[in-house]
Amino acid sequence: MIDKAVLSNPKTHYGDARHATRMFRQQRLTGALNIGFLAFFAWLMINLAGAGRDGVLALLHNPLVSVITAALIINAGLHMRIGMMEVIEDYVATPGRNRLALTLNNIVAYGAMVLGILALVKLVLWG
Repeated sequence: MIDKAVLSNPKTHYGDARHATRMFRQQRLTGALNIGFLAFFAWLMINLAGAGRDGVLALLHNPLVSVITAALIINAGLHMRIGMMEVIEDYVATPGRNRLALTLNNIVAYGAMVLGILALVKLVLWG
């Protein structure tokens, strides 16, 4: 339980306000971008429906499509990382477990982004 006297003291610090504001803005920005990427993703899935491997590769060889797909992967990974970070900070109370969970969250989120980009690069460059 947090002491009320500690909370009412303005000299105590419970995190960096600038960092929290930056994360809040970044989460809202990535969420808004995800709405735009949803339209692109729907268009992509409609165009890929029923297409064979050659059709998929032909569509992904378009530089605009591949760049937007890479941006979608990065944006979704960042949004996932921030969302899971909020859940971990809210529900994991033990400091040691909190740090471990946040570290694993970063590893999983950045790993998913890297693997997604590598898979896209492999499809675009080597089919």
